[in-house]
Amino acid sequence: MRQILSLFLIFIVCMSLFTSCGNTEPAPETEPNIQEETTNSETQEDTKKPETTETTDHQQQNSTFGYIHDPRDNPEAMVDIVEDANAVYGFSPNPESTRLGSYADYDWTDPIFVAEAQASRRAYHESIDTMTDILYQMRDEGASIEEMARAVSEERNRLRLQSYKDDPEGLAALKESNLKTYGHEEGPTPDELFEKYGSWTTVMQKAFSPNMGMDACCGLYDEYYWLYIELGYVEQ
Repeated sequence: MRQILSLFLIFIVCMSLFTSCGNTEPAPETEPNIQEETTNSETQEDTKKPETTETTDHQQQNSTFGYIHDPRDNPEAMVDIVEDANAVYGFSPNPESTRLGSYADYDWTDPIFVAEAQASRRAYHESIDTMTDILYQMRDEGASIEEMARAVSEERNRLRLQSYKDDPEGLAALKESNLKTYGHEEGPTPDELFEKYGSWTTVMQKAFSPNMGMDACCGLYDEYYWLYIELGYVEQ
């Protein structure tokens, strides 16, 4: 995937960088509430116990988890997600989001589900290396920017649908999201993207753009932060 940066340096003028992301530290655990006036040590112990023992597995994970690069500093990511203290990675899809609203019904507090979603999401990121191969081959054949942009846009749509081949519910959610956003289940056509952005260079860049909000929900925001930098969404 990193090979795409060198190709962009040939065909694309570097995009303007947006807001920088800062570090965030995990919220400290709440200290147990101990009454000031007590003479009975056993009473003090009883007071402490309920607040220190009633903690679910995902709450224990959240008490120590924190992204190095805070998604809240990225407006592009926060369009599609909301802070969720109970979610495994602190964020869940925004029910009002056009792109991710269909995924809000899933249980993002369930570590098992989120682990499966993370694996599927990482597999999708890795699969788009085929788009890089397409660009290099077309470049060597003398293709134009428009031809390459059309090819990678269509390949991205295919890969996104294919990534859910073993997940009927996820595939249905993706198709519903595409239908709401673009009016058809397959995803945006190259012509629709050109009408939106007015540049085939931008269309080609967008083909490699991840949904940063979904990455945040799946625990992958830091892992793919380098990609957000290369595509011009954030500063290092």
